[in-house]
Amino acid sequence: MAQTSGAALDALRAEVLEANLALPAHGLVALTWGNVSGIDRERGLVVIKASGVPYASMTLDDMVVVDLDGRVVAGGRPSTDTPTHLALYRAFPDLGGVVHTHSTWATAWAQAEREIPILGTTHADLSPRAVPLARPLGDEEVAGAYEANTGTVVVEAIGAASPAEVPAVLVRSHGPFCWGPSATAAVESAVTLEEVAKMALLTEMLRPDGPPLADAVRRKHYERKHGPHAYYGQSS
Repeated sequence: MAQTSGAALDALRAEVLEANLALPAHGLVALTWGNVSGIDRERGLVVIKASGVPYASMTLDDMVVVDLDGRVVAGGRPSTDTPTHLALYRAFPDLGGVVHTHSTWATAWAQAEREIPILGTTHADLSPRAVPLARPLGDEEVAGAYEANTGTVVVEAIGAASPAEVPAVLVRSHGPFCWGPSATAAVESAVTLEEVAKMALLTEMLRPDGPPLADAVRRKHYERKHGPHAYYGQSS
């Protein structure tokens, strides 16, 4: 098996390790239920955690390098969700990191087979749209290349929108996939999604007939963080 080298890939492996370790730190995973990946676009290589490795003992040696066809370049057996990550990287050249978790609140919406409606400004800071729910997989899709087909329905759920405006999709009865321009940013999307999912569920419990967030406020909150004239945070 060929060995990879280079400072850029070493830095990516370190970032992906840190991003994976952030999942339990933020309460997004239990046991080994989650994974983060990052991509080196110049080399066409993806770094993802090894399958079934406990977070408490995870090290750089547990970061597996694969190419965009899923062939292992360095390391052991990659996460079983690797084909889903690769489908997203192939579909969207601007993606730099992907996260999958079974986080409680977001997964509750996925298991209820409901998209997450946009009810408040916290959601709008993440996305100007409802968090979509992927279509169900057919029996043949489940029996066949299940993880790759999961990637297909996630890509379909994003549709004509950009992955920047739709930074997360709920896989029906499964859980969320999130992404961003880097592995670190993808984790931030996953953290925000979990809070949004929690707030939305509690809001619907308090007021089941509550209205969606007003369009003007929704667009304002998204644009001030992500638009061409964004003014949130410090200028570089």
